[in-house]
Amino acid sequence: MENLIKTIIVDDEPLARKGLAIRLKEFEEIELLAQCSNGAEAIDVIVELQPKLVFLDIQMPGLTGFDVIHQLQQRNIVMPMIVFVTAYDQFALKAFEVHAIDYLLKPVDDARLLECINKIRSQIDNDMFSHQQNKLIDMMSQLTGTDTETIIKNLADGEEIEVKEYNNYISVKDVGETTRLPVSEVIWVDAAGDYMCVHCTDGETHILRKTMKQLEEELDPKLFVRVHRSVLVNNTSVKKVLTLSSGEYVIQISNGHEIRVSRSYREKVRTLFL
Repeated sequence: MENLIKTIIVDDEPLARKGLAIRLKEFEEIELLAQCSNGAEAIDVIVELQPKLVFLDIQMPGLTGFDVIHQLQQRNIVMPMIVFVTAYDQFALKAFEVHAIDYLLKPVDDARLLECINKIRSQIDNDMFSHQQNKLIDMMSQLTGTDTETIIKNLADGEEIEVKEYNNYISVKDVGETTRLPVSEVIWVDAAGDYMCVHCTDGETHILRKTMKQLEEELDPKLFVRVHRSVLVNNTSVKKVLTLSSGEYVIQISNGHEIRVSRSYREKVRTLFL
């Protein structure tokens, strides 16, 4: 079945785990991947299996359910949906303070579990709709050259979104003459103080008196990618993306030159090239 909800159960009581697992079999979209008996085991399993949903007991020896959430957050793990399971109603408020989608009181009631699963279904549907919207807005941003916040505001206001046209040439002015460089021949551009160094396929480097921001606004973002605060790369010239042992990326371009990707642009490069 498509769109299965990968799930794990975490509870130190074997009978509680077994009872919940039996009840979850009634829901065909729930795929139970594992059952964990303590918080430390749960953290390892969540990191390894990356479930979509976790039924998490609050009171356990060693690490509590809240401790598990805290440690996952410290590791920057993509958080699954959390349903806390507890015998104590006073934990309900605390559960929602850590963004649990729901909580269940032991012993788990069938009607209450159905209500919980329906809430999970709705949350997943909303997340999928939001994800599709974000992909559409990102695509429109690339086509128009308009930032995503402006696009969202324009859509909300019912305003038209115009497609921006980009320059096919970079004009380099020097001592009474202007050289027009086709953007297709520009391999990469880097900032050098108040100037831009424009490196071309013929091995020539031209000095451009513009800021990086000004140049970036003139060039098609589908073609030129910012990989560093001071570097733009023509994505058609990217030959390799090297991953260092430190997790850093280095871009190797067609002329053999290597450019280190700065931390703030790693995700963008990973999305585009990896």
